[in-house]
Amino acid sequence: MRLRRGRFDELVDRQLDLFSTDESALLEEADEAEAAWVRAGREEAEESYGDFQLVVDAIADRLLEVREAYASTLDDDATEEYRRAFHAKVARRFRRYSSVVADLEP
Repeated sequence: MRLRRGRFDELVDRQLDLFSTDESALLEEADEAEAAWVRAGREEAEESYGDFQLVVDAIADRLLEVREAYASTLDDDATEEYRRAFHAKVARRFRRYSSVVADLEP
């Protein structure tokens, strides 16, 4: 059984591929901040989590910029469909950064 792809699926896949390449340093910084948080002792955990969350927020901001730059070129009906497709793809690809997904809900 083949799954039906939405009209924006391929576009969003390409956008997220480019994002991953263009923002590889930011994504690596997030990995490092997450690892530091996991390794942190009880006294440093809160600060380490805050550092991690700042990087995750930066990822969300950049993804939002990508989404809204393209969404601004569409009519209202297509915009909502595109935002839903973008959110679904981000939720699958970047689920480990749960606040990113929440920040991008349509």
